[in-house]
Amino acid sequence: MPEQNTRRNFLKFSTLAGLGIAANPLSSFSATNDEERNIAELKTQIKPGQQVVTLLQTTDVHCQLHPHDELFWENGKSVFRKTGGYANLKTYFDTARKKNPNTFIIDTSDMFQGSELSVKTTGKALQPILNSLGYDLYIPGNWEVVYYKENMQKLLGGLNAPKICSNMYHDLGEGKKDELIFPPYYTWNVAGIKIGFVSYTDPLVPIRQSPAYSKGIIYTFPEENLAYYVNVLKEQEQCDFIILLSHLGLSQQIELANHSACKGVDYIFGGDTHERVRKPIQCKYSKVVEPGAFGSFVGRLDLIVENGKIIKEQYNLDEVDAKRYKPNAAVQAIIAKNELPLKKEITKVIGYSTIPLYRYFVVENTIDTLIIEALMWKVKPDIVLSNGFRFCPPNTTPDATGNIPITEGYIFDMLPVDSTVRTAKVSAKQIKEWLENELNNVFSKDASKRLGGWLVKFKGMKVEFKAFEEMDNRVKKVTVNGEKLDAEKMYVVSACEREGDPENMLCHITDVIQAANTSYTLHQVMKEYLASNSPVTTKPEGNAIILDAPSTLLTQVTGVDYTFV
Repeated sequence: MPEQNTRRNFLKFSTLAGLGIAANPLSSFSATNDEERNIAELKTQIKPGQQVVTLLQTTDVHCQLHPHDELFWENGKSVFRKTGGYANLKTYFDTARKKNPNTFIIDTSDMFQGSELSVKTTGKALQPILNSLGYDLYIPGNWEVVYYKENMQKLLGGLNAPKICSNMYHDLGEGKKDELIFPPYYTWNVAGIKIGFVSYTDPLVPIRQSPAYSKGIIYTFPEENLAYYVNVLKEQEQCDFIILLSHLGLSQQIELANHSACKGVDYIFGGDTHERVRKPIQCKYSKVVEPGAFGSFVGRLDLIVENGKIIKEQYNLDEVDAKRYKPNAAVQAIIAKNELPLKKEITKVIGYSTIPLYRYFVVENTIDTLIIEALMWKVKPDIVLSNGFRFCPPNTTPDATGNIPITEGYIFDMLPVDSTVRTAKVSAKQIKEWLENELNNVFSKDASKRLGGWLVKFKGMKVEFKAFEEMDNRVKKVTVNGEKLDAEKMYVVSACEREGDPENMLCHITDVIQAANTSYTLHQVMKEYLASNSPVTTKPEGNAIILDAPSTLLTQVTGVDYTFV
């Protein structure tokens, strides 16, 4: 599909979606009914002597143990339904395995970061829960290092299923690679065929995350050894089908699928960017899929096998509807046991919101508006900044007060890392250069330069920009507190500290002056703000003004046959 036409359709959909009128090719889509229809259709295609092999994928669950609000676009409007929950997911898995014993279940990571329970147990409380689900294979993601290298190894090591990753090495020091931390590939023999798996996680982790998290690890780019491992799987292991398990983000996965190193890979099962790919994206060498986030969906690839050959395939994105898939009692009991010591803290209501809280749009969201408003209220600098995180499911369900409760647990969902608030002085030149870099991190035409998150959020500053211009030409206008950016002035900026950054760095801004940590953390600021201002109404203010696309962008991906729904 021509890039221009794809982008036009993409922008048209995003604009109408912001008005609550989705020009949606799946406007009558019902995931539950669609799933049943696809299974029924698949059954009609199977002839005597043929077998079906089913591969299931979850990713980016981010420790969301219970059913939660999820956003869908149906019949021209936004709809929230309860989806996910590990006990519900277990029921989905058991149902799938009962229908087809030739089923293999994979998680492509970010499974130990994203909740209060995980943070306060250093991820350990998730191990028995994950083991109870019966996964067959795991890979590490960009957030698996949040508790540092040794804990990452122990957390993954405590999982019953194998773990693979082809581009994470022990660091011998001075940039010298030692052995791979995990085995590079895995194979599965089933129904007379052999499927090979190779795995890559984001090599930009030391830049994206706090540098201290990944100390002792060297990452390499997939292109450096992918062709070698594909050859091993094809020639040595004699695999009939190869799947690349990835936590690179959809843009980078598409780029990789168009790279010659990917020749021989049938599918990329991706993760990281929480995109919902309902129809495989056909690239030059491989097809690319990604199954959303938070356990709301499962990607399902069915392969029809006859006489040791794969003759047909079908891919679907299945919704884990919490009403349809009732919680598995055994898994529910494990979750309850692990949560019990912290249940009172997790469920403690800190404040209320009058409007739904979400983090789905690339440019501005209500969750991030809450964070920057709290920072500005507490610190009162010229400008406050907040990272462009993707994680955290929506919160839309009111309680008896008529407002939406914000619990302590939800603060951890929004901000799992309770960073110290830090301030510094920054020049106008530094602000302009930093904005160009941040915009390039999100909208770069070169997918390898996209750092995985949404646009950084800010308050006190308004920025007009063009997303699809070239690097260093995106920022068109900047004002601070209503006045044009002053080349002679130093501005006080507040953001969170990133562990391992130099003392003269703040939120990727280098060579700042008078940098100093405050005596409080992000969580303390949030709690104080909500205690004084609840209920809050944190509507995005239009601090980031995109000039060449609607403010309601739901994805960074253009140029391919894909729409986020």
